[in-house]
Amino acid sequence: MSEEDVMELKCLCGEVRVRLAERPSFIHECNCSLCRKSGAQWSYLEPSGVSVEGETISYRRGDKEVPAAELHSCRTCGATTHFVLTEAVVAEHGNTMMGVNMRLADGGDLRGIELRYPDGASWTGAGEFGYVREPVTL
Repeated sequence: MSEEDVMELKCLCGEVRVRLAERPSFIHECNCSLCRKSGAQWSYLEPSGVSVEGETISYRRGDKEVPAAELHSCRTCGATTHFVLTEAVVAEHGNTMMGVNMRLADGGDLRGIELRYPDGASWTGAGEFGYVREPVTL
């Protein structure tokens, strides 16, 4: 990890490394099917502050006409590592964020970060979403 990197996360086998230039201010544990089934707790960061090394495979959900995110997982161990916005979203809103699966971090590295519980299962895709319970600080 270089001096400008604040955190380094690794998949189970260590083939994929995700480096963050800053600690996230919060993490989401969403209850939507995509987040639950990918096993992710997401932080949302500027793409320029994240570097990913190692080979990944990608997945775009088939149940959405225009999926917003492309999930990436390690080719070897299958751990979900991050997501990027799809071309359609980038064309409309710009490349404003990517998600990093914070479950790949060492537990002590997350100390002091707020864990939030959005109700993505009920979210329509427009406007603000609600939360299913109060946040906790890790």
